[in-house]
Amino acid sequence: MKKHTQLASLLACGALFALATPALAKTDEAAQLDSSTYTCMGAERAGNADGSIPEYSGKWLGAPPHVNFQGTGNHPLDPYADEKPLFTITAANMAEHAQYLTDGMKALFRLYPDTFSMPVYPSHRDFRFNDSVCQATKANVGYAHLTDDGEGVVAKTGGTPFPMPKSGLELLKNASLFTVRPWTEEYVSDNAYVVRDGKVNWGRVHSKNLAPHLEPGRIGDTSGQSSFYLNETLLPLRDKGEVNTGMEFWNDKTEPRQSWRYDPGTRRVRQAPGYGFDMAFPGSGGSITVDEVRLFNGSGQRYDWKIVGKEELYIPYNAYRIHSPQLKYADLIKPGHIDPTHMRYEKHRVWVLEGTLKADYRHLYGKRRLYIDEDTWFPIVADNYDSRGELWRTSMLNFFYAYETQTPQAGVGLYHDLLEKSYLAFNLINEQPKGYKLNAPNFRAAMFGPEAARRGGL
Repeated sequence: MKKHTQLASLLACGALFALATPALAKTDEAAQLDSSTYTCMGAERAGNADGSIPEYSGKWLGAPPHVNFQGTGNHPLDPYADEKPLFTITAANMAEHAQYLTDGMKALFRLYPDTFSMPVYPSHRDFRFNDSVCQATKANVGYAHLTDDGEGVVAKTGGTPFPMPKSGLELLKNASLFTVRPWTEEYVSDNAYVVRDGKVNWGRVHSKNLAPHLEPGRIGDTSGQSSFYLNETLLPLRDKGEVNTGMEFWNDKTEPRQSWRYDPGTRRVRQAPGYGFDMAFPGSGGSITVDEVRLFNGSGQRYDWKIVGKEELYIPYNAYRIHSPQLKYADLIKPGHIDPTHMRYEKHRVWVLEGTLKADYRHLYGKRRLYIDEDTWFPIVADNYDSRGELWRTSMLNFFYAYETQTPQAGVGLYHDLLEKSYLAFNLINEQPKGYKLNAPNFRAAMFGPEAARRGGL
């Protein structure tokens, strides 16, 4: 990995100063948010030295004036549809751009030198969160804090708890438990698990998610459930009718995740204790673990987390095109990786967060590295290493700004197994008649849990 930028060094010095003088640091931090230097979420407003990363504009809240979006449930529309790539990175010129690539990206170029590429587009920082998100984030300065060895958080909900994180655990909570995303989600998506010879194993899931604290305009406290989920398997046919549902809380130590599974074969609902960590995610063919959906979720207790620094990287961004209904799966799904011409990469600043497996814990991954967008706190890229420290899997999340929720939306995830030469394209919606239905007001807690699993499986 390349050396950290001067910016990262300055951030590290700032963090040490904050630890030495907490009262003064908190006052300064509150004053800096939403200033000429930082956005209300803690991102640097300025662009970079050569202009390849622009200054933050935040000029659009919701759909831009030129986009005729017809409302939630429709496929997303690209506000930059007329743009062309500035250049394309290939195996032949990868060395020229190496400092802006992750280890996983470099590995993909080496593994598929004739077919893998990265089209790089102009970078944009044009979308913003609504005012209540900013208010909640500012309220957390001097108030939000970790509890129970970092397993719990006391904070105001509806925003980011640590806009200027001082530790790896603070950054992890920003990028997992507290991502500002839609209040409710419902969609049917397809999953393509592509093995070494190009054969595709298809899955299909009907998903429902509810995050009560993200109801638009709501600023609350970290009490009760943080989120609910329910996934019903539609394909493959041998698993049709299986239902996995559960709920998350704000403290993984005192209130760990609760999960239940309905088995259509026995027509029974059973609790799934310990669901998470490196258990295989249902319907993925064992290609991803439960805790790497959306790159990381759930308890971080098995790792020691540290902030490596900030870097400039080419990452998937403004990923509208890959969700277009004009693309058929045959256009996207290719041996080794998806057709790269449908991807969009931009240069952005990211936080680099690294987790090293603790000596007294077990997990498939001995080390994890997450790359987290500074403007949204969304993890965009992840590299996962085995117990010997060898790079094993690399993942990318294609997210886009959802106009109807005024938040980012997690879209297609691409999970590459570098050893098996296989990959999972997760949450495809191109050939579904509807896109993501977001912020529907009729979701409630009773739609999740064991009784809901039983009803859904009948």
